Amino acid sequence: MSEEEDLKIFAEDMLDFLNAMESACVKLKMQIDKLLGPEPGWDPSKIKWTEAEGIKGKYERSEDVNSLDFKALLKDLEAHNGKLTRDGFFYWKFSKSGVIGRKKRK
Repeated sequence: MSEEEDLKIFAEDMLDFLNAMESACVKLKMQIDKLLGPEPGWDPSKIKWTEAEGIKGKYERSEDVNSLDFKALLKDLEAHNGKLTRDGFFYWKFSKSGVIGRKKRK
């Protein structure tokens, strides 16, 4: 084999390895989240959510500023750079607004 072919095989093997590591990390993070249980401070079922659709598909959004749970979630998001995952949902804070979005993780 040529050096170029060896390099291509190595690169493909490395990508396979990195994909496996990424998958293992995601699974481990989900298992840790289950072990830790719900995070204290906010309950998403106590927040008013409305359905919406964006360029990446359907999601739910909330501007429930009068809810203590919404305020606690907003604070939690700010502590996690505007994004976090909990109980199978991905939550994010829209930049430069008090709107929160959430979408079921696949």
